[in-house]
Amino acid sequence: MTGHRDSEAQRTAVFLLVNVMTTTTNETRVHDFLAQKRIAVAGVSRDNSHHPTGNLIYHRLKSTGHDVFPVNPHIQTFEGDRCYPDLKSIPGGVDGVVIVTRPEVTEHIVHECPDAGVHRVWMHQSIGKGSSVSPDAVEYCRQHDISVIAGGCPMMYGEGVDFGHACMRWVLKLTGGLPT
Repeated sequence: MTGHRDSEAQRTAVFLLVNVMTTTTNETRVHDFLAQKRIAVAGVSRDNSHHPTGNLIYHRLKSTGHDVFPVNPHIQTFEGDRCYPDLKSIPGGVDGVVIVTRPEVTEHIVHECPDAGVHRVWMHQSIGKGSSVSPDAVEYCRQHDISVIAGGCPMMYGEGVDFGHACMRWVLKLTGGLPT
C-alpha cells in the first residue's frame, strides 16, 4: 500500500512541477513578447463591425507605446497608417507578430517569419468562437526556434488591462485554459 501512495505522490509532484514550469515558461514568453517595441498585427480589418479583434489589439498595443504595424494584403491603409501585405514588407522589420486570422492563414504567416527575421509569434484565440491557432503552425514555430504563444489574447496582459480581459485571464488561469 505504501508503494502505491509513493508512486501516486511522485506522479502528483511531477504533474505540479510540469504545470509550474509551463506556466512560468508561458509567463516568460508573454513578458518577452510585450517587452518588444516593434510589433505587427496580422489580421486588422477595415470592417470593424465583423472583425474587430485585430483592430482592438492594434489600438491597445499603440496605446501602450509600441510601434505597431498593420498587416493585411487586401488593404492599403489602416486608419491612416500604411498597411503592409506581409511581414517582409515592413521597413526595419518587427520583433513579433500577433496573428488574428483563420488558422490556414496563420500557417502562411508563420512560414514568412524566418525570412522576415521575426522570432516571436502570438496566435490569438478568443473565448468563444474564433481562433488563429493552428497545430501545424505551432509545430513550425517550434522547429524554427520561433517563440510561440498559441492562444489567449495580448489584451489580457501588460499595462492598461481592462476589467473584462483581467477577468478572462483569471478564469482561464483557474480552468487551465491559458496558452502553454
